[in-house]
Amino acid sequence: MNYKISSEFIPTINAIEKHLVGKRETIALSLATFFAGGHLLLEDIPGVGKTTLAKYLSQVLGLDFGRIQFTSDMLPSDILGLNYYNQKEGSFVFKQGPIFTSFLLADEINRSMPKTQSALLQAMEEGVVTIDSVAYTLPEPFFVIGTQNPHEEVGTFPLPNSQLDRFMCSFGIGYPDSASERAILKGDKEDSNTVSQALLTSSEVEMYMKKVIKVTLSDALLDFLQAIIAYTRESEVFEYGLSIRGALALTAMVKSWAMLQGRNYATADDVQMVTSIVCSHRLVFIEGKTTAKRIHDEIFTQIHSDT
Repeated sequence: MNYKISSEFIPTINAIEKHLVGKRETIALSLATFFAGGHLLLEDIPGVGKTTLAKYLSQVLGLDFGRIQFTSDMLPSDILGLNYYNQKEGSFVFKQGPIFTSFLLADEINRSMPKTQSALLQAMEEGVVTIDSVAYTLPEPFFVIGTQNPHEEVGTFPLPNSQLDRFMCSFGIGYPDSASERAILKGDKEDSNTVSQALLTSSEVEMYMKKVIKVTLSDALLDFLQAIIAYTRESEVFEYGLSIRGALALTAMVKSWAMLQGRNYATADDVQMVTSIVCSHRLVFIEGKTTAKRIHDEIFTQIHSDT
């Protein structure tokens, strides 16, 4: 897919690529997910850089970083916090959990049970958590990167559809190409102890998020998007089609990808670039396994044949 990232974002991508060699497109898509106001789910085998991506993305964005290592015995209160009785003060006091941060890495999220996974639902949708009928507002922006190991691994609990739908995009990182891997093996990769400096201020982050909202969609492009959405629901190829949340996520990512290229309007190429990563965790083929490439090929082959 042809695209050209705007020069104003190149330093940010370069800074992260020092630690995640050869993954510029992955980094760019992660940035687009953030600026679109969504959350990101990374599913891949251990050791390919999921945690590295989250760590350095938070640093260059200048966001407070929090990490939760999910385990099978974790409880919702370990994430959200709890009220405890303070004997000295003679009253209950709320102790915040690790979710109270701007950038949350939910590491190996599918190693916890569904009741623990569900602790993130309200936070990811509304930016608040409710404890004992009291709502607590989370910092803005609030961005979650969830990582999970392949479902075939022992000790994992599949994320329910309601949780999957909270993530705007999902993709893997994959192995590096041969040249990038050689650089890593030679030790050319940036020292892991080197801390990337924040390259964007909070006001710049807010500005870019507002720019995404202002990206325009032509009537023809809206027709294209609605044709895709309708196909997922009416083709009888998938178990169920895109929800309204999924349709809004697709629209937001199209706008954000256009903004990352320095444009205030979106094109059909933007739609083709992001559709599979917005849909791959939401759509399941009736007769078998789903992959992002298969989702892309199924949708666009059919849409183009109908036009």
